Amino acid sequence: MAENDTPTTPQPTAPSPQTAPAAPAPPTAPKKNAADYDRAHVPMGEEFDKSKWTLPPWQPVAIALAIVAIALIAVAYFNRAKPPASGGIDEVTAVDIPGDSVLVALNLHFTNTSEKPVVFYTVKAAVQTSKGEFSDNAANASDFQRYYDAYPALKQDAKTPLALDTRLPPGASASGTLMFGFPVPKDVFDSRQSLTVTIQPYNTPPIVLKK
Repeated sequence: MAENDTPTTPQPTAPSPQTAPAAPAPPTAPKKNAADYDRAHVPMGEEFDKSKWTLPPWQPVAIALAIVAIALIAVAYFNRAKPPASGGIDEVTAVDIPGDSVLVALNLHFTNTSEKPVVFYTVKAAVQTSKGEFSDNAANASDFQRYYDAYPALKQDAKTPLALDTRLPPGASASGTLMFGFPVPKDVFDSRQSLTVTIQPYNTPPIVLKK
């Protein structure tokens, strides 16, 4: 039998499963508690996972808002517009006139409490009665004598007529008489609930006097 001179190539053999090296297991990150995190470096996956990572405690926020609100209220209170003068209504004299109406002479006193001169612009009076509220603008001082001649009772407590363009320097005081008419009988006026005089100076809050 002839010999085969062709060399034989050895066939590779697969390694036995028992001898194959095992793949290393992926490392597992240690579980952290919330206290272990640096608040400036919270992992992105956990930053949006729970509201405790994104919302501050509500108590400090509420306290801060309350402090801001109190500060705003205090600023508004101390910077609110203040009337430039203080005063009051003194004697009030009323007489019946035709048409179930009344003519009223009333005396005022006031002091300029501001640091600027006060110049009157308009003067109005309003009376609250059982028949409703009525108002009137002050009569011109030049008409007073005519009213005194027609109704002498108006003069019993009269003072110097108060001009509508009265100018009051800082710290100065003044008093005088104003005259108004209201469409109610004298008995209704005498039983009034309130009488208010509003003096509006130029460029300042109004001066409101009540009796």
